[in-house]
Amino acid sequence: MSSARYRNWDEFRVHAGRRMVEANPDKTYTGVVPEPLLAIPVLEVELNGDGSVRRVRVQREPSQAGDTVRIAIDAVNRAAPYGDVSHLPRPWKFSEVFLFRDDRKFKPRALDL
Repeated sequence: MSSARYRNWDEFRVHAGRRMVEANPDKTYTGVVPEPLLAIPVLEVELNGDGSVRRVRVQREPSQAGDTVRIAIDAVNRAAPYGDVSHLPRPWKFSEVFLFRDDRKFKPRALDL
């Protein structure tokens, strides 16, 4: 668990994206995002103050490759806890866009900005 303090949710999202990649090395990619993508699920992740996952809500389910939603949810949970967020403004939640390639590997969009 990281002890770093993030000044805002934008900084935290980059941290969370890196944790997802580190915790899911066989399910992620880095580098250029291909065109077209297989699927783009969007999740809202609600955290407890200690950075553990309280709830994950699907904000956007792709019309194809619906199994990518489960891959993304599992990746979020596998990367937890994300570190203390109690100093950040409430609600303690963030959204992440998962950019899936044809091989069903993803890149968190926070790492592609």
